[in-house]
Amino acid sequence: MSDVIRRDPRAEWIARNRLHPLHGTIAVGDDAEVRGPSGLLRKNPHKVGFIGPNGIKRIDRLKGNGAASGMGRRSSGPQEVQLPLHSVESPDFYIVVVPDLVGGRLTSQDKDILGQAHKIANGIKGEGAVVAVCFGESKEENYDTAGVDRLIHLEGEEYEGFSPEQRLAALVQVEASLQPKHWLFPDSVNGGTDLGSRLAARLGERPAVQAWQVTHETTVSRGASQSLDITRETPRILMLLEECADAIDETRHEAKALELDSVPRAIVQLQDQGQVAVDPNAIPLAEAEFILSAGNGIHNWDQFHDTAAALGATEGASRVAVDDGFMPRFRQVGATGTWVTARVYLAVGISGAIQHMQGIGQCDKVVAINTDAGCDMVKRAALSAIGDSEEILGELLKLAQEHRANKGEEGEQNAA
Repeated sequence: MSDVIRRDPRAEWIARNRLHPLHGTIAVGDDAEVRGPSGLLRKNPHKVGFIGPNGIKRIDRLKGNGAASGMGRRSSGPQEVQLPLHSVESPDFYIVVVPDLVGGRLTSQDKDILGQAHKIANGIKGEGAVVAVCFGESKEENYDTAGVDRLIHLEGEEYEGFSPEQRLAALVQVEASLQPKHWLFPDSVNGGTDLGSRLAARLGERPAVQAWQVTHETTVSRGASQSLDITRETPRILMLLEECADAIDETRHEAKALELDSVPRAIVQLQDQGQVAVDPNAIPLAEAEFILSAGNGIHNWDQFHDTAAALGATEGASRVAVDDGFMPRFRQVGATGTWVTARVYLAVGISGAIQHMQGIGQCDKVVAINTDAGCDMVKRAALSAIGDSEEILGELLKLAQEHRANKGEEGEQNAA
């Protein structure tokens, strides 16, 4: 074989063209030689140490954290950013947040309230720690980036479902142990308002409800059906609205576990009989927590309806599916239909038109099933399955039916 190194003009052209889709795959290091179309060696002005015509040497202001390429191109993959750690070794005081933790995860309102807790703590003299008290099963993995300095997690069958008496007993124990400066609850129908009211009555405090502008000194609450604002001195117990403050996004926190002394068993006078069975399609799209949405990629509509029923999901649709007559108009999701705020939005065969993407902007988790790996819906999704929708829905339907069958067998064994 010849020892002559042959040039690859196409690779060199791709390396020079930053807008080329394959530019990120061409490795061009600081020491690599790049020839121009005339065959002459090209100098790389982006190389660290390059001396320009003005005699100034190029320095690395990113301290080695920039793109690996000497051509100054951006890295082809996402870079994980390590947020600075905010630690509190010996807190002078505590601010306790009791999140709703719907589905075992922090809601956007919970995160806003954690941000509000830090805002209050910053206005009080001394170093404070924000404590989150969570009940029941927890699936949350990001307490640290949400702003939790200390975490009290109480789990067990006595805290499952609707258990206000037992949860109140635990909060009274937290009050005796930590003596927090403030208690913060979500003003919501998910349990925060009820639990905050019970604690206020037990402690003899006059809480602030519908609070939306809070400092360590004053609180502004909505009143008279949100037609006026009421300003008062900030009390110990606050029930806060959504978007009361910005969520924590620039620091990570320790989320150290705190252990409570044994919490006494409360005398339960309310029995939780479980959730009432509701037809998912009777829930308005704007209020649905789980939506299975169909687009132009659905060809077996009977299978789609069966899958939605097996998953317990509310049905939605793109404008194309509605215009073609496969779904009613009130099922349309998007800027020209219904804006949705589901915790899980499963889009099947929807490429992701701009109007549709606007309508699902507030959804927590988006899952996409599509044959096009480069469509906008797949880019937006947290999880994607690339393939034929009928095959994937068939497997999903099979798994859902098996899960329900196994759950039914376990219920019969427990009853026996």
